[in-house]
Amino acid sequence: MPSDAARSIREGFTSEGAARVMAAACRRVGLDAAGAHLIRLGENALFRLVAHPVVVRIARSTEYLPAVRGEVRVSRWLEHEGFPAARIVGDLEQPLIIDDHPVTFWHLIVEGDRKATYGELGAVLRDLHSLSVPDSLRLPPFPGLDRTDQRIGAAAGIPEDDRAFLRKRARELRGRVSELRFASEKGPVHGDAHAQNLMVDRNGQVILIDLERFSYDFPEWDLMVTATEHHSLGWQTREQYGDFVSSYGRDLRSWSGFPTLRAVQEFNMTTWLMQNVSENPETAAEYARRITALRDDNAPRSWNPG
Repeated sequence: MPSDAARSIREGFTSEGAARVMAAACRRVGLDAAGAHLIRLGENALFRLVAHPVVVRIARSTEYLPAVRGEVRVSRWLEHEGFPAARIVGDLEQPLIIDDHPVTFWHLIVEGDRKATYGELGAVLRDLHSLSVPDSLRLPPFPGLDRTDQRIGAAAGIPEDDRAFLRKRARELRGRVSELRFASEKGPVHGDAHAQNLMVDRNGQVILIDLERFSYDFPEWDLMVTATEHHSLGWQTREQYGDFVSSYGRDLRSWSGFPTLRAVQEFNMTTWLMQNVSENPETAAEYARRITALRDDNAPRSWNPG
């Protein structure tokens, strides 16, 4: 008989199922899971332990295992480089597989009293893109429409018409991406480079987190996130976006390929949220808002962060 946690893979990635996996993983490595609380449920579930300065990260299924293993390798490489990024707990087995979920353990970052600025995001990406990837670190290319088919097929609680539309849009976008001619040289790419993937610790150091989509590809894939958030969604003020551009040294909106990358980013933002429509009415309402706008390229994107 499959366990409750294993059944949750088929029924949807829930906070309750993830908590059971987290507790089992902690027992395996001798950590105390009592009182642990959920930080986030998205592509992964993140739990903060009370008894240890550790964050437990749980992926949705073993289909994510290559990315999880890559995340562990990237964390160790960036630590060797002295680059400020999330650190894997070095003396524990990484990753564990618990009921078909890859599990990793990370050092807790104790946040200070402020959030990272967009100028700091631009500076972090500039420094990251300047690094040389060693031959021993084999990074995959960036999957522009990452996990699309997997997400669409597994999504529960969405109309079948949405599913058909998203599959058709994914095919169209893959064709447009294949025709792009990038303006930069390939290098290390974070893969989900938004301001929420920076933390400022209590010493004021800005730290890059969420390394699972780390790739070897064109830096435009990192720049598309903030450029889209500003251009399409208005999530940054003109001054904030200006600080980002000044720190990095480039405004992606001036590149002819930006409309395609903007469409990819909007698509990924919608299908990412789609995974959790059954969690609460607010998420379902935001997904409905996004999918409606996605059907009309000229419609305003009145989307909420989340």
